[in-house]
Amino acid sequence: MRALVLTNMYPSPEHPALGSFVRDQVEALRALPDLDVEMMAFSPGGAAAYAGAAREVRRRYRGERFDVVHAHFGLTAWPALLAPARFRAVTLHGTDLSHPRSRMITSAALPLMDLVATVSSALAGKLPPGGVSRRAVVLPCGVDVGRFKPIPRAQARAALGLDPESRYLLFPADPMRAEKRHDRALAVAGEVPLLTLGDVDPSEVPLWVNAANAVLVPSEREGFGLAVLEALACEVPVLATPVGIAPVALTGIAGTLCAPFDAGAWRATCAPHITDPDPRVAGRQRADLFSAARMAVRVAAAWSAMPYGRSHILGRLSALRPKQRHES
Repeated sequence: MRALVLTNMYPSPEHPALGSFVRDQVEALRALPDLDVEMMAFSPGGAAAYAGAAREVRRRYRGERFDVVHAHFGLTAWPALLAPARFRAVTLHGTDLSHPRSRMITSAALPLMDLVATVSSALAGKLPPGGVSRRAVVLPCGVDVGRFKPIPRAQARAALGLDPESRYLLFPADPMRAEKRHDRALAVAGEVPLLTLGDVDPSEVPLWVNAANAVLVPSEREGFGLAVLEALACEVPVLATPVGIAPVALTGIAGTLCAPFDAGAWRATCAPHITDPDPRVAGRQRADLFSAARMAVRVAAAWSAMPYGRSHILGRLSALRPKQRHES
């Protein structure tokens, strides 16, 4: 099966953290048998960026033919229409449905898609009413459990130049993103140093997670909430509001918290982690349920199930298995 993934969320030298989850999904799809996945990314921006992407799609793929073209982010569905393909899909990530103008433009494109996906069931509930919402599927990007794994805390701190004897909390987002609620994380941290992530190179993010005594995710909303899974994959305690994947990911895991934000309750949950020199939680098995490799299999299965193409595009779904990866 030949597929084209088109997105305006993808790492670049200027923005290395942008859309790293899309990159992880593309790499996981390329690791599956019988898939030939091509990638086209363009820089986010206003109408000119999308018009430029549309022209580039038409120029680059004139005379080509794909079985499926899959856009990541709702507005990207429009330039994806110019790629020659039998089927068209889009994955919605959150802002494309929550921002009024983006929602209007995204909603107009959805009836033209053969497959509409959201990264969480909660986000699916925000789809415009009608036939689109009834046929939507949930296709998260998933966590790279090969990259996010437990690293000795002392080793992580040494690599980042942090005090090995101090205590740290991590706010795993850019403080400038208002919906992530950096102010809430500050209220919980108090005098404990609060680390943050902005344009940190994705290769270093596992170090920051493992360097922290706990990870704080007090978001107002999340399309998916990958930071929760990244913390679990590293077996680092995580506290999160009940948005995105957090209620599913954190249920039953001792040492974590999934609850509406309350500074006092969150501080009380953090207290034993802050005094423990090396706090850990048993979260890796849960994170593996949402690994990038597993989620890529779901994407390929969704492609195969699109109308008229399921039997001869991919064959039996049982043949879809992630290729074995060997960690050093």
